[in-house]
Amino acid sequence: MKAADYVDVQFGAIDRRIFWDPAIYERELEQIFARSWLFVAHESQVAEPGAFVTTYMGQDSVIVARGDSGAINVFLNSCPHRGNRVCFADSGQSRAFTCNYHGWAFGLDGGLKKMPKMGLYKSTPGFRMEDWGLKAARVAEYKGLVFATFDPDAPSLDDYLGDFRWYLDAVLDAEEGGTEFLPGGATRSVMNCNWKFPADNFVGDIYHALWTHLGGAEPTLGRHGGVIVDNEGSYQVSVNGHGWEFNDSFLGNAATMGDRELLRYMKSRQDKIAARLGDFRMKMWGSVASATVFPNFSFLPGYFTFRTFQPKGPTKTEIHAWTLVPKTMPDDIKDRFRRGSMRTFSPSGMLEMDDGENWEHSTSANAGFVTRNQKLCYAMAPVAEQVEEGLPGHVTRGQLSDANQRYFYKRWAEFMDAKSWSDIPLAPRTRVPEAAE
Repeated sequence: MKAADYVDVQFGAIDRRIFWDPAIYERELEQIFARSWLFVAHESQVAEPGAFVTTYMGQDSVIVARGDSGAINVFLNSCPHRGNRVCFADSGQSRAFTCNYHGWAFGLDGGLKKMPKMGLYKSTPGFRMEDWGLKAARVAEYKGLVFATFDPDAPSLDDYLGDFRWYLDAVLDAEEGGTEFLPGGATRSVMNCNWKFPADNFVGDIYHALWTHLGGAEPTLGRHGGVIVDNEGSYQVSVNGHGWEFNDSFLGNAATMGDRELLRYMKSRQDKIAARLGDFRMKMWGSVASATVFPNFSFLPGYFTFRTFQPKGPTKTEIHAWTLVPKTMPDDIKDRFRRGSMRTFSPSGMLEMDDGENWEHSTSANAGFVTRNQKLCYAMAPVAEQVEEGLPGHVTRGQLSDANQRYFYKRWAEFMDAKSWSDIPLAPRTRVPEAAE
């Protein structure tokens, strides 16, 4: 059965088995996570030579390290001698990585440098040191975000992101000087859910906020605050399966953090951001919005929480989350963002706990045979491609829509069924008209 048979994009019906079946999950690791450009770090996390973080690409543990030359390298965190994990720290500073088992040592580029009794290996016919380093991935950056892929045939990162970069700049290029992740590392939590449910939620599901987050929004926005979505001033955009839903509220998401000083600061930046990016993208900076870069890298403008949904099996996901801010932002405002994002979207946050409970039950409900054979409904506002002057990608007017989610699952099926990258379509990179700059 082809993956496309599980996804009825035209009407909007998804087969539940893609959230439960172990065979489908194993296929995802090969077809999606071993092929895609995956977010692995922000350059601020590995700012100096020797700085490193460990993370995952699918279920493959990897080390992200800044080399002596200044280049960022990504390689498997598994010794090719007996397979032991090489680095057990989440982050740090090092001149080399040495396996605990037999003492094989690897450089910041992942290359094998030495091992005990090295002469015994060098005397073995056909043995070459350069053949036994830690397997390296391709690495590319986009405005501070570091991505990697193990597929030598994958397109460039610029082609993979395509015109979605124009939207990303609303957060990554709003201020001069670039961005950084706030120091202190990631918050990590484990949820008993399929990785696609949170990615699906962030790619375009504002619909849930009108109900799920009502109790969490009232303490900060007032009893009748809630989340208001005006479809006339709202959009869903999708490029190569990457999706962003947003409205023109400017401070919609940020308002729910309940910090007036933070909001005053953001309003003070409004004119400068508009001069840099235009009025349209200025309003995206802190609006009621969410986004996913296919397959599992998501963020919330306004809260500026960035996260990866790391797959740990068909019914288990590990969430790594950080707070991204402009480098030039005053320290006291950075701290307010830290506290605001922790209050809302962290393992103990008043909004993330609501989401996590829903994702877990949406997954566990599929244990029943009869339940798994009832499809899920993604039929809100069927996809009708619209032309909005100056907006690249597939554009659907109105946030209350399943459009981006259908494009996400369409992309999922394309990856799952493709024999090679030549079978995976890429939207052409286009020049954004001057009117939208």
